[in-house]
Amino acid sequence: MAENGNGAETTEAPQVKMSVLGQFIRDMSFENIVAQKGISASEVTPEIQVQVSLDARKRAIEHQYEVVSKFKVTSTNKSDKSPLFLMELDYGAIFHVEGVPEEQLHPFLLIECPRMVFPYVRRIVSDVTRDGGFPPLNIDTVDFLALYRQELARRASAQKAVEQPS
Repeated sequence: MAENGNGAETTEAPQVKMSVLGQFIRDMSFENIVAQKGISASEVTPEIQVQVSLDARKRAIEHQYEVVSKFKVTSTNKSDKSPLFLMELDYGAIFHVEGVPEEQLHPFLLIECPRMVFPYVRRIVSDVTRDGGFPPLNIDTVDFLALYRQELARRASAQKAVEQPS
């Protein structure tokens, strides 16, 4: 608590400090199915589907957390739904986070932290798809808040299903 000019105490919100200590690719694979079949990438009309999942864990060092964003990018031919390519990327980052209240830490780690490193993920996906013989894929910005809310809703409905007798 701090004192204002009138001698009354005021409550100050703690200062949030966050920094990215390191980033890394934990796992990555790219399977070019079109090339395996001997079809030219120009002969297909791709449809793209991107699935995202997140994970966070506390590290042994105080105020450090590891956050991993998992992206699964699937491309199919629009006309016959045959697969064109599959890319899977697990992208991790180590964050130093201070000043976030305990009850807000989980959403902070799974919303703000992935948002910070998303431009690097987008660049990797773009480069790998281009190097794999396809036009560079610039995935749309991910709404990590909506993703977090969906996960909470999914867990709540799964918990209800477990609690209700058959």
